[in-house]
Amino acid sequence: MTRTDDVTESKVLLAEYDRLKEEQKTRIGFRDNLLYFTLAAATAVVAITAQSGQSRLLLFVPAICLILGWTYLANDEKISAIGDYVRDRLGPRLGELASADGAVFGWEVYHRDVAGHTVRKRLQSAVDLFTYLVLPMVCTTAFWCSPVVQPLLLVASLGQTLALAVLGLQFLRRTER
Repeated sequence: MTRTDDVTESKVLLAEYDRLKEEQKTRIGFRDNLLYFTLAAATAVVAITAQSGQSRLLLFVPAICLILGWTYLANDEKISAIGDYVRDRLGPRLGELASADGAVFGWEVYHRDVAGHTVRKRLQSAVDLFTYLVLPMVCTTAFWCSPVVQPLLLVASLGQTLALAVLGLQFLRRTER
């Protein structure tokens, strides 16, 4: 028989914190690996295109960047949401229960106030925009400049360009937070 008096709100909140931080850690690793995978996949497509001389293959790069870019953003959003929840809801509630004088889970606030945080965040955004927007647009432009551009592929590339613009706006929106 389980004793229910051993379960306290504080214990439940600490268990929730542990699970959230584990999920956040996993998502950070996955998100960061997406960047490397995107660069590797784009490099492979460019190499195959150069070897084969088929410029239409370059249109795989925007497709890859769109899919992986949205996945990157979705994970980044969840990572930030976990941090916000811990900082704004979970920490204060646990602090209230513990009658703490200062912030509980102070790292959630502290790391945002460290000198250079804003510069690092902007530099990371520049890397993200280069990887998920500039690189695919360079490939699209190279396709447009190739001698044989088929109308259907041109329409597809214009659709990809529009989708990349939306993706770029989402990256910029995330930078402002």
